Amino acid sequence: MGEPEEEGPTLSVSLRHLRLFESVARLSSVRQASEECHLSQPAVTQAIAKLEGQIGATLLERRASGSYLNDRGKIFYRRVARLFEQMEEALEELGAQGRGTPLSIVASNITRSQIRSLSAIIDNGSFVQAARALDVSQASMHRAARDLERNLRRPLYHRTAFGIMATPPAVEFFRKVKLALREIDWALEELEAAKGNFGSKIIIGAMPLAGSVMLASVLHEFLSDYPHASVQTFNSNADGLLKNLRMGVVDFVIGLLRDPAPPGLINEPLIQTPYVVAARHGHPLTRKTRVSLDEIAGQEWVVGTPGASRRVAFDDLFAKGHRPHAPLETSSLATIRTLLAQGDRLTLLTSYELTCERDCFAAVPFGPIRPVPSLGVTTRTNWLPTPLQESFLELFRKRIVGGLEPADEQQKAG
Repeated sequence: MGEPEEEGPTLSVSLRHLRLFESVARLSSVRQASEECHLSQPAVTQAIAKLEGQIGATLLERRASGSYLNDRGKIFYRRVARLFEQMEEALEELGAQGRGTPLSIVASNITRSQIRSLSAIIDNGSFVQAARALDVSQASMHRAARDLERNLRRPLYHRTAFGIMATPPAVEFFRKVKLALREIDWALEELEAAKGNFGSKIIIGAMPLAGSVMLASVLHEFLSDYPHASVQTFNSNADGLLKNLRMGVVDFVIGLLRDPAPPGLINEPLIQTPYVVAARHGHPLTRKTRVSLDEIAGQEWVVGTPGASRRVAFDDLFAKGHRPHAPLETSSLATIRTLLAQGDRLTLLTSYELTCERDCFAAVPFGPIRPVPSLGVTTRTNWLPTPLQESFLELFRKRIVGGLEPADEQQKAG
């Protein structure tokens, strides 16, 4: 499918109100929270009431001895605490200076309009284009942008030949803040799940071939179990998928694991699946008991696109010998099926893919091919899945690990 839609937080909740809620919940006291945040008790009470109205749920139990989280409040608080932990980490990495003000307060002083202005400038490349995109005056855009700089006491923009643009540290700061704000979306999903409503969306990044094959084998069963859920799949190359994972655009990525995992990401290997040489049924090489490197090098090949794991494996396989004629590069399984069916071409597939596609492809008795890749799931470091996301992953793990059939005997012999 195409690029997934980047969804903003479901509710435009004030970060200041979230900070007040976090303080009350942590201290179990409106009075202590008002002292910590330097506001009157009525102001804190009013902010909490407004937040609960926006959320559509009562979060605190008021007693004579204090204010305590109820079950829904505990769900919401966990996500709010994570939000501020991530924002403070982003501020610290940016080098934001509170000048005696804790970074937690600096984070809560950031406004939606400031975040929106930074986002627009990054997406559009300049203040002028950002103002047009948001349909606001350039003066308003400048004011929101400079207010954020003053709050953080760090330069976020620099002048270039194309206009004023966000600095690279500002872009990374925005990525982390945007990801932190997703915690509110997930908090709302968890509140609904606690009521038995699993109607939210999961966005899955599926790497070409292996990822798509794995995903298709699980989706039908998952949607049967959760008929009100929706799933959006995003297919791209590994670099694009992992970038979108880091941005929080996709929830997790499935397919061949890149080893080692890029910074900020973590791999969960599920099964090892060696590469095998695949051809159409009836290909002359499939009738042999053993095939040499020179024999497969003499065939025309369909290879992966540059940077893909199977392309790296192909390049390594022929690094020291005669390189085959490989005019066709694709990551589309449908295209590979057609190309191999129409001629005596070869390609590399994982043993898992070959098992799933045994009606279309046969193994050529060559191998083993090293290194052996792993199939699995890649997630963000310190990611906390929602109940719906965790349910999908539990089913996915069970089906992939339990459903993998042994490779063809010819593959094993190789």
